[in-house]
Amino acid sequence: MNYSELEHDYTSHGLGNRVGFGQRPAVLVIDFVKAYTTPGSPLYAAPGVPDAVRASVPLLDVARQHNVPIIYTTVAYRADGRDGGVFVKKVPALLHLTHDSPLAEIVDELPPQPGDMVVEKKYASAFFGTHIAATLTAMGVDTVIMVGCSTSGCIRASAVDGMQYGFRVIVPREGVGDRAPEPHEANLFDINGKYGDVMRMQEVLDYLASQ
Repeated sequence: MNYSELEHDYTSHGLGNRVGFGQRPAVLVIDFVKAYTTPGSPLYAAPGVPDAVRASVPLLDVARQHNVPIIYTTVAYRADGRDGGVFVKKVPALLHLTHDSPLAEIVDELPPQPGDMVVEKKYASAFFGTHIAATLTAMGVDTVIMVGCSTSGCIRASAVDGMQYGFRVIVPREGVGDRAPEPHEANLFDINGKYGDVMRMQEVLDYLASQ
């Protein structure tokens, strides 16, 4: 697909305006768990997700240097999957993410630090059924920088909900990954067209360094 031609079409019809950065950012690290980076896992998504993990290391470093809040999400279910509803019926591989499974642990490259928050979710969006929106609002956050996986699932769903909760959604391109390049690129295009700003990582790092 020729995304440059499609981008011109979107722009000419009033889509894809840039929302830009606000005054108070937070970083949302979505589902960077070992299930997506461990060879042999049914959810292993290389090279997209491991590459995104590595690209996100400097982002979290800069965020911490400038006291920008960081919230992680993880996914874990009961062994019988009853708390996963229809989602685990549609994607039964998710049943490997139980509370006692190492696959549900956050990747070693991006360990949470004191002061970070870790929130467990059951569905795609980081906001659905969690207190994340209320927490960000209480902190005065207006800009949510999202890294994680997968681009076509949890990132896109979180971008849609983040916008609907009134946040400026920023997605560093290098900081998100998917199982295959086609859904990755299509959903980045869709997010940038309607829900948030997809940017190069360096632009986001420069913004955080200015805080």
